[in-house]
Amino acid sequence: MESLNGLKRTHYCGDLRIANVGEEVVLNGWVQKKRNLGGLVFVDLRDIKGISQIIFDTNVSEEAFNKAEKLGSEYVVAVKGIVRERQSKNPNMETGDIEIEATELRVLSKSETPPIYIKD
Repeated sequence: MESLNGLKRTHYCGDLRIANVGEEVVLNGWVQKKRNLGGLVFVDLRDIKGISQIIFDTNVSEEAFNKAEKLGSEYVVAVKGIVRERQSKNPNMETGDIEIEATELRVLSKSETPPIYIKD
C-alpha cells in the first residue's frame, strides 16, 4: 500500500461544482464503480459527502492509468487532478457537471470483494 505522503485532501467528493473547473484538487475516498474503455478508465469515487467521477487517461498520466486499471470495488484511494466540465453531463448526480482528470493516484488500501453491493 502507498501512503498519502504529502497529498492532503482539498475537497470532499460531493462538494465540487462547475465553479471549481480549472482547480487542482486532491480527493480521498472509496472506489464505488470502475469502467474501463481501453485508453480511458472512469472511476466513481465516494466519500461522506457524495460521488465524483474521476478520469484516468494514458495521455495525461500513464502511471496513474496503469494503477487505475487494477482498482477494485471499495479500494481506498487518494487522487490528485484537475476539475473539468463534463462533455456528457449527468443530471442524476449533484456533481454531474464536472469530472476530475487524474494526474496522480495512490492506492491506500485494497479490499476484498464485498459480500453485498454498497451503494447508498
